[in-house]
Parts: sequence; structure tokens; C-alpha cells
Amino acid sequence: MLKHVLEVMDLLDHPEVGGADVVDHLDRIAGESGLVTSTSVSGRAGTTDFVRVHVPGFAGKSAGGDAPTLGVVGRLGGVGARPETTGYVSDGDGAAAALAAAAKLLSMRARGDVLPGDVTIRTHVCPDAPTRPHDPVPFMDSPVDMATMNAHEVTREMDAVLSIDTTKGNRIINHKGLALSPTVRQGYVLRVSDRLGALLETVTGEPLVTYPVTTQDITPYGNGIYHINSILQPATATDVSVVGLAIVTATAVPGCATGASHETDIAAAARYAVEVAKEFGAGALEFHDQAEFARLVERYGSMAHLQTMGALPPAGKGA
Repeated sequence: MLKHVLEVMDLLDHPEVGGADVVDHLDRIAGESGLVTSTSVSGRAGTTDFVRVHVPGFAGKSAGGDAPTLGVVGRLGGVGARPETTGYVSDGDGAAAALAAAAKLLSMRARGDVLPGDVTIRTHVCPDAPTRPHDPVPFMDSPVDMATMNAHEVTREMDAVLSIDTTKGNRIINHKGLALSPTVRQGYVLRVSDRLGALLETVTGEPLVTYPVTTQDITPYGNGIYHINSILQPATATDVSVVGLAIVTATAVPGCATGASHETDIAAAARYAVEVAKEFGAGALEFHDQAEFARLVERYGSMAHLQTMGALPPAGKGA
């Protein structure tokens, strides 16, 4: 996996990198074309290329089967913040991990190791994304808004979503490596999945590290409310379960910082995504207890309003 990470990071660390470059790279690994596509989208602050990778499973929906489809989303604002900074930025680690996982899955498939379920990987590539102020350290911004990002990265075929994102710009997670969020679904923050946690321990060889998720974090961007970052924004755009895999540090590191990425941590995140794909597509793990979730909704009602922008206060009542 580390080989794939190094190749992907070298590709992304270019001032003119685009989605077509990623498509060419992954096509060579897959030994065929058509499994990887790129779409250029313009927004308020520039252009980015959304990359879609489809890895068919032998019993997946694309083959007429019923094995569940895992969605892997590499979250970021951009892989670079030019001209403000020169080079690959820490914020790009989510994309690097997702694309390295895609490279590994395509390589496995080309060699004959085909998984039961389909895996769809989504991310975007922008070498000159803007930045914006954030406490305690500056955030990376994106050329397009969150609604556009979700529209391209969260799709109906996904039966669960693993969202990978750099989550270093805070003083809440004081750990270097990876941290797992609780499962989020339809406005509910559920308990951490036992199997997902155990699998992370297997992949890293370290005790499970989790992090707190607040109500604010699972509401949509743009509502004027604080969010730790965009790692759980896919949960605002789907009815299925979403879990955030955070690439973290023991100190607060700006997303726009260069020289702040740790290749072995990115490789561990990519390996985890591959292992989750193996078990999820085989029906060997769930992101949450389905019966328990049904009881929550039956007793306490829908919390799906948290997936929306909510109600505006009456005129004269303040924000």
C-alpha cells in the first residue's frame, strides 16, 4: 500500500495536476479503461475535478448481484493552496488515501482478487484551492460549495459511506495516526461500531482511538454553525450510515500546511478502507445495529431535520 500512496502523492504534488492525470494513473493499474472517470466542475472560487472510481465485485450490483456497495469518500478542500503556499498540503491526505485505496483495489482485481461487493470511491483534485480563517488554525476551502461536493461524491448506489479526511486543525483529538467516529445516520449519532473499531485495531496494531461528534458536526455547512471539519458532511446527503476515518495529529496542524503529511498514516487509512470493503461487501460487518436504529426512530422519531439547513428564526429574533 505504501507504494501506491507514494505514487499517488507524487502525482498530486504537481501545480497543474488534474483529474485526467489520476484517470491515466489508475487506468494503467487496472489494465483497462472505463472504471475511472473525471468531471471538471467550476464554482465560486475556481475549478476542481471530481474523480469517480468504480471497482466491480463478483456479486455486486453492477454484476446483477445483491452484495452491498461500499462508498469511500476522500474529503478535502484541495491538494494544494497555490499561490498562497507552494506544494502539496496536509488537507490533501483524504484524497491521497482514497485514491491509494482505489489503486490497491484495482490492482487486486487485475490480479484476480475480486471482492464480493462493488466499491465506489469518490474524491476531487484541485491544486490551487483557497483558504479561510478558522480557529485554532486556518482551514482549506474549496472552489465549490458543500452541496456541489456532496452531489458528486455521495451517490445512491452507496449502502454505507467511509469518509476519510485530514482532521488535524483542532485541539480535540490529541493523537497521531487514525481516529474513528461514531456511526451517523439520518441525524442520529450512534455508537461506535464494534467491528469497525476492531478492524482499525488490526490494521494499525494500536488501541482504538475515537473522537467526539457533536450535533453541530452533522448539520450542513453554510448554516453559520461551527463544524470540526467536513468529514461527516456526507451524512447530510444520504440516508445510509456514514463513518468518519480521521487522519490526525497530536498537535493542531493547519490544513494548508505543507510538509505536514505522514505517508505511513495515509497508507494505514487506505489499508483500512480496503479491509472494510472486503468485509462489508461480504456481509461480514455492518456500520450499525439495524434493529437498534429502528427502535430509536420508533421511540423518538426522525432526526432527519438535522440533515437540512433548518428553520430560519423569525424576523427580529436574531440569528
